[in-house]
Amino acid sequence: MKRILIIGATSAIAEATARLWAHDGNQLYLLARNEERLNVIAADLTVRGAQSVYSAVLKANDFARHQSAIEEALMALEGIDLVLIAHGSLSNQKACETDFALALEELNTNAISVISLLTILANHFEAQKHGTIAVISSVAGDRGRQSNYIYGTAKGAVSIFLQGLRQRLAKSSVNVLTVKPGFVDTPMTKNFKKGILWASDRSVAKSIYLACASGREEIYAPQFWKAIMWTITAIPEKIFKRLYL
Repeated sequence: MKRILIIGATSAIAEATARLWAHDGNQLYLLARNEERLNVIAADLTVRGAQSVYSAVLKANDFARHQSAIEEALMALEGIDLVLIAHGSLSNQKACETDFALALEELNTNAISVISLLTILANHFEAQKHGTIAVISSVAGDRGRQSNYIYGTAKGAVSIFLQGLRQRLAKSSVNVLTVKPGFVDTPMTKNFKKGILWASDRSVAKSIYLACASGREEIYAPQFWKAIMWTITAIPEKIFKRLYL
């Protein structure tokens, strides 16, 4: 039995992953901004086999609340063995290009809030000398592209932060997992035209579940995105800047 904290628990991928952990009889603590959805998900996870499910409201950009929210989770669970950070927003690139206030909000949501939470959590895990920290980043952070470079900037920052955190916490037997999904069919992407490269939230959740169990350090979800992003990052800049990606 593990004590698991899920931040951004109402996201489709987080909910699907929580169902797998509930089936194993784990204890769960859910944090998200929508209390009504939290209550529905908590009830569902209890039915699915979770030993206990706690929940509390947390808005990602309420930085002053981060410390107390994590302390409350620690008290309720009597410790944390695994944390999944899954919150985020899909940036409107064009709007961010014309309004820095919007760009800053997106960077706060997708990067700075994650780094704030990780700073608090890392100290806990370092002190207890065991556990797993899993964070959903994105393939968008592997190379800046004109179509989504605000979102990509945030996710790239998270991925780099996790690399350093992984090296630091390895000395304390704490594993840090970076999850890099590609296109995922969720409510957040409902208006996008879907194609062969799109994955379901359940398939990404299974990848996260298995990666946490096996101690993986970085995964692409689905795995074929690793080859796609290797190709994209290998394109010379002179050629790349002529492309419409």
